Amino acid sequence: MFNKNTLKRMFKTHSWCTFSFVFLCSFLAISSSLPAQNSLSRISTVDRSDGKGVVIRYHFSEAVDSFEVIQPAPDLVQMVLYGDIDTTGIQMPGYGEKVNQVILYKQDYGFGVDIYLSQDFSYIADAYPDQNQTHLLVGLTETDYNELDAYSQQFIAKNWYENFEPQELPDPVSITETGSTTTITDSYNPVRDKLKFDKIVIDAGHGGHDPGNLGYKKSAQEKDVVLSIAKKLGKYIEENLPDVEVIYTRETDEFVDLWERGSIANRAEADLFVSIHADAFTSSSVRGASVFFLGLDRSDRSFEVMKEENQIYADHEVVQDLSEEDLIVYELAHSGNIANSERIAYMVEDQLKNRAQRKSRGVRQKGLVVLYQSTMPAILVETGFLTNPAEKRYLTSDWGQSLIASAIYRAIKQYKQEQDESYSLKATSAND
Repeated sequence: MFNKNTLKRMFKTHSWCTFSFVFLCSFLAISSSLPAQNSLSRISTVDRSDGKGVVIRYHFSEAVDSFEVIQPAPDLVQMVLYGDIDTTGIQMPGYGEKVNQVILYKQDYGFGVDIYLSQDFSYIADAYPDQNQTHLLVGLTETDYNELDAYSQQFIAKNWYENFEPQELPDPVSITETGSTTTITDSYNPVRDKLKFDKIVIDAGHGGHDPGNLGYKKSAQEKDVVLSIAKKLGKYIEENLPDVEVIYTRETDEFVDLWERGSIANRAEADLFVSIHADAFTSSSVRGASVFFLGLDRSDRSFEVMKEENQIYADHEVVQDLSEEDLIVYELAHSGNIANSERIAYMVEDQLKNRAQRKSRGVRQKGLVVLYQSTMPAILVETGFLTNPAEKRYLTSDWGQSLIASAIYRAIKQYKQEQDESYSLKATSAND
């Protein structure tokens, strides 16, 4: 860093303090450029929301350098996790019906992992980074046993003991993810307060240079209608659920990027994300309200059709199409959240139909970009068709907007009650 002549000049012309300061700055600059050690705090399991298997989640503080996954036997999945990984105090999943055991082996390049599966199930394994690129997800998907057996024969099981460094790991504890929360039997108290439903993000679609659809004979702008409904919904919540904080993605006529909307909810650590829109169609006779939650579309429509429909909710300059792999990763990463998203979606649909007297077009699962970034239960409500003259009059009226907002509020209130009851039961159980 310093040669002999440089040091001589520094001693002659500067005080020792000055030299120390320069040396310290150089040291800090080098230290700050060194990669931070990645921490693996726990490994958890959860049933997939599509009912087709299990998700194993590695809770990393940073993205793992790289990884490999093989399946040398139908009931054994092996992984290599590369990088400088700290496992101090790691919480391991306990023995379960489907995933029997997870064992870590310290290697000079990172960690080897053995995942022992129950012989009563037939799961093929694959792994993906989650959509926020920090956690690592292992998707176990139901498959035909004979096909799995043939697939496994291409791999040779790894012998971790060749480079194994013995280390003490904690005894397994029961770790499962339930709904939008995480239940950790032996360490519940530190996270208990985060389980209560007390924060919601309301997203008024479009805004600014993006007006959304323009309604019947171009006489209304979607961005204005949904912002008014969003504010009425927020007011109902603030007046009647004072323990719930309301956060808006926008409160004025401004444009907010689709990817930023979910990020706002993530930074706020919200318990629910609700995006409000108004629909459009080429035929003015089409009417009704729909509620969507994110995931792979389970209907017979093709994935390409889904992507075309997705453009309705995105400015063409900022939208990035969700690939099928994107949605698989989301499905794996948020199985518990997807189940709760579906639950609140049906509650909203019921209230829109019975309180607001809206024709129901049902609850559907689709790959909507605006919901993808959120890491909590999230829904998108299509309040009606502005391109239908009767529904346009309803949706642009103060009375109609109030009924729509009231219906969504009542569903949220019902959902909050369920979540709080579940929270109370968990708290009581943890204290017993």
